[in-house]
Amino acid sequence: MATSHFTFKLQTEKTPAQVFRAINQVRDWWTGYYSEEISGGTEKLNDEFSFRAAGGAHYTKQKIVETIPGKKVVWLITHSELSFLEKKDEWIGTKVIFDISTKSGKTQLVFTHEGLTPEVECYDSCAPAWSEYLQHKLLPLIDRQ
Repeated sequence: MATSHFTFKLQTEKTPAQVFRAINQVRDWWTGYYSEEISGGTEKLNDEFSFRAAGGAHYTKQKIVETIPGKKVVWLITHSELSFLEKKDEWIGTKVIFDISTKSGKTQLVFTHEGLTPEVECYDSCAPAWSEYLQHKLLPLIDRQ
């Protein structure tokens, strides 16, 4: 049984509310590398949005299933067509979790893609892509809040 879901941690001087706001501005950080297109709502509970990248090589649909202002956002992947994988629907049922907390006077964001483990085919390409978006797109967006 896989237990090591992909996790990435960020720390910032910004408030939990500012981090929460930036996370929900999905179009401003989950873009910029692979001709990404995002459609649908990305901010409220039960919003659904699609993400398409690299000419359709990556297509997923996400539903926001939990949102606690300043503390947590959870997306459930409801549809997945990853054409570069043998199992194209590998992400269906996985969750993308943003946990926000305060630690040592700073705001900490723990990102977890629950279900993205080293045992799945996408891990070697998806984990570095997540790291790139989080470190080089989301963190600068947070810092501009």
